[in-house]
Amino acid sequence: MVEPSRPLPYQPGAVSLFFVAKAGVFAAGFWIWLLVLALRGGAASGVHVLAATGATTTTLVGVVLGVRMALQRSAAVRHAEFKRLLVDISWNAFAAAGNAESPGKVVPFPTAPPEGERGPYRGERPSPLDRAMSAERPLGRERGADRRR
Repeated sequence: MVEPSRPLPYQPGAVSLFFVAKAGVFAAGFWIWLLVLALRGGAASGVHVLAATGATTTTLVGVVLGVRMALQRSAAVRHAEFKRLLVDISWNAFAAAGNAESPGKVVPFPTAPPEGERGPYRGERPSPLDRAMSAERPLGRERGADRRR
């Protein structure tokens, strides 16, 4: 049986690569300019400082953008793999529910407790002790009912 073709996950590409390449070109230009100024000799001037600052800054920008692009690509691949895993799990659960011979083999989805088993606060589940105490109390009287009046 042939594996169905799945769409490729989103991976940061053209735009991120453009900015990384652009920073690399500018860094190379500044480094070449600094090298030419250094080879010509002479005292260090403001032009030397400008070339050194530009070379350092653009190199760091290129490295940071490159690392960011690599992290985004890695995260995109992990996200796509996680989505595939979730689809496989849900499909297997669906197939198991459809192929189950008896309803006891499939774990049912959680449902809200019946109205009589709710705790005094919304969403709170009663503890086993509360259930035992409520069995001893007369029906129709909840804990905390006097406080609500």
